[in-house]
Amino acid sequence: MPKSRKILLVDDSPLVLKIIGQALEKDGFHCLKAGNVPEAMAHLKNEIPDLILSDYQMPDIDGFAFRQSLMAIAEYRNIPFMFLTSIADHDRMREGMDMEVIDYIIKDTPIALVISKINNFLNSIRERHERTIQELSTVATALNLYSIPQDAPAVNGFDIHFWHRSYQNYPGGDFIDLITIDDQYTFIILGDVMGKKWGAWFFSFGYLSYIRAAVRLCVSEGDLSTKSIMQKINSVIYHDPVVSGLLSTLSLIMINADKISYTGAGDLPLLYYNKAEGMLHKISSAGLLLGVSKDGGFDEQVFTLQPGDQLLMVTDGMIDKQTERGKKTDLKGFENELTRHLGKADSFTDMKENGFLNEIAREQIDDCSLIFIQKK
Repeated sequence: MPKSRKILLVDDSPLVLKIIGQALEKDGFHCLKAGNVPEAMAHLKNEIPDLILSDYQMPDIDGFAFRQSLMAIAEYRNIPFMFLTSIADHDRMREGMDMEVIDYIIKDTPIALVISKINNFLNSIRERHERTIQELSTVATALNLYSIPQDAPAVNGFDIHFWHRSYQNYPGGDFIDLITIDDQYTFIILGDVMGKKWGAWFFSFGYLSYIRAAVRLCVSEGDLSTKSIMQKINSVIYHDPVVSGLLSTLSLIMINADKISYTGAGDLPLLYYNKAEGMLHKISSAGLLLGVSKDGGFDEQVFTLQPGDQLLMVTDGMIDKQTERGKKTDLKGFENELTRHLGKADSFTDMKENGFLNEIAREQIDDCSLIFIQKK
């Protein structure tokens, strides 16, 4: 059983928490334990479990009130919920089913059967998820809908690679595009529509459509400023009621010979490895998230890459990790690990084959995307 499967166990009995908690952990689950509803809600602020198993006879706030409160919160209402009870009250059970409770487990049920019930349910969820992913993937392929390109373009004087892993195989909000205008200009796009799973994935296509149109329109008009292009993208999104309520980051780079122009919108800084210095630098942009403000406060950074210099664009999934205290964002730790792989002729291959990217994939809690650019 994968360690990533989390159960939130809620019961006012320390003995029940200990016995059932130990059994779950022995079977490979990560068990979050709460002695009351406030403790359970504190866990939920940091981690979303795969299943909540809750007693319904508890002092102060009982299990039914707990379930009702979860149903009123969009982020929590769809977490599968089971009741753990010491009595078989059929009227209460019917009431619970009206709140989309998936099952009741009597506390004197043998522990092995409790674990079996939980495993069977989560396995059925996984199988349905895999079927849905496959069906949507088939549809997306048929409609030629991609938020991640199939290959990186060949750009004269540069090696360009990208790496992407979606979270738990769900299509997510990260999007990448590489637009070659001609032999002189190439645009590289990395963005992240904030949100989870299907919603973020769906809207990523809308953002890509705006971005592609803005890039080509500006180029046709002779406007090759990444700041100007970003402002046009932002203006359209700001005035579009469908996507204006969403939040998205965007990193926009234009390559012209040795010159790099860069504008960002709420994104992480570019990571620039200077070969001559043997040092990693950050290049930041002041722009706000797309659509937040009519004037996004965008700027434009222009610099030149020398042979051997390397430039990386990343989304926040690359630097976020889950700890016992909740999500931790660790850009500095990511930089320290990354530096060991930079400055080589085959740095991107080294990152893939020496376990750096695989380790990030194992620990990911969100979509992970990285674009690697090296001046030949």
